[in-house]
Amino acid sequence: SATMATAPYNYSYIFKYIIIGDMGVGKSCLLHQFTEKKFMADCPHTIGVEFGTRIIEVSGQKIKLQIWDTAGQERFRAVTRSYYRGAAGALMVYDITRRSTYNHLSSWLTDARNLTNPNTVIILIGNKADLEAQRDVTYEEAKQFAEENGLLFLEASAKTGENVEDAFLEAAKKIYQNIQDGSLDLNAAESGVQHKPSAPQGGRLTSEPQPQREGCGC
Repeated sequence: SATMATAPYNYSYIFKYIIIGDMGVGKSCLLHQFTEKKFMADCPHTIGVEFGTRIIEVSGQKIKLQIWDTAGQERFRAVTRSYYRGAAGALMVYDITRRSTYNHLSSWLTDARNLTNPNTVIILIGNKADLEAQRDVTYEEAKQFAEENGLLFLEASAKTGENVEDAFLEAAKKIYQNIQDGSLDLNAAESGVQHKPSAPQGGRLTSEPQPQREGCGC
């Protein structure tokens, strides 16, 4: 049956996302909450790059998100920069309880703008929204920063799960909209989007390539 033939590709598109921001803002926790629906307390600092996937639905289309979670430490900047290329979406994260992580956003944004394509959808995430008592950055100023820079914006909590789903989804909706209105060229290698054809009847499907792990073999 037709459904059997398309089973391995039960999604129409792959969107590549990256998660960027200072060390300790909760990038890995956001990814974990989104892919596993669990809060990972005491997650170790990411070394280099971690990877996660999940299939979501936008406008009746199933979309596979391939999410690259980058290290926030300065010493990994050179490694992580290589992952920006070909990102359809970028989650730029700061911690609402640590103003320094907010102050560094312009530097992260410069990297993102320089290293991704002009259509990359960037969404600003104020993480740790559950720690209202320790808030150091107001919602209003972050929203203004987002508006001035043409970013989507949400405050979220990787701990409670609040707005985590929405963060990944809102970016996907915007990317999908860009595909629909033709502003995103799917044939461009750096678009960060792959369109998955449905399987030919009875045809053999090759398995999708595994993401390349970069780094030295030492």
